[in-house]
Amino acid sequence: MYKKILITLENGPADATIIPHVAELAGHFGSKILLLHVADGWAARSFDQLKLAESEEIKEDRAYLERVAGDLRARKLSVTTMLAMGNPPAEILKVATAENCDLIAMTSHGHRLLGDLFHGSTITQVRHHTNIPLLVLRAKKA
Repeated sequence: MYKKILITLENGPADATIIPHVAELAGHFGSKILLLHVADGWAARSFDQLKLAESEEIKEDRAYLERVAGDLRARKLSVTTMLAMGNPPAEILKVATAENCDLIAMTSHGHRLLGDLFHGSTITQVRHHTNIPLLVLRAKKA
């Protein structure tokens, strides 16, 4: 059913909600997993234009993706990683399409009132601009 599942990671506690759930799903269906983190700080957004060196944050994000991938590979799952830079919803949509993903898995933190009103949540922007099915889990409170 699902050949390739994109898991969006934020390098934070919410990831502990989505990773085990999708690992189980991928194991059941024999799906490949693509772990994606979108770095969206100033250095990440300006990386290509200004030809910047990787910041410590970007290096930590790469290491985090590889740690998570290693844990999943130890469970005999097929996993690749990708670190994108820029606007999270735009990058998620671009990667999901380019990589032929047939499920996008994300965590939700719930409404953040004014921030969501002015900027919109990542999930809202993704769901309005894709035909790829979404799996959204509410992040467990730490």
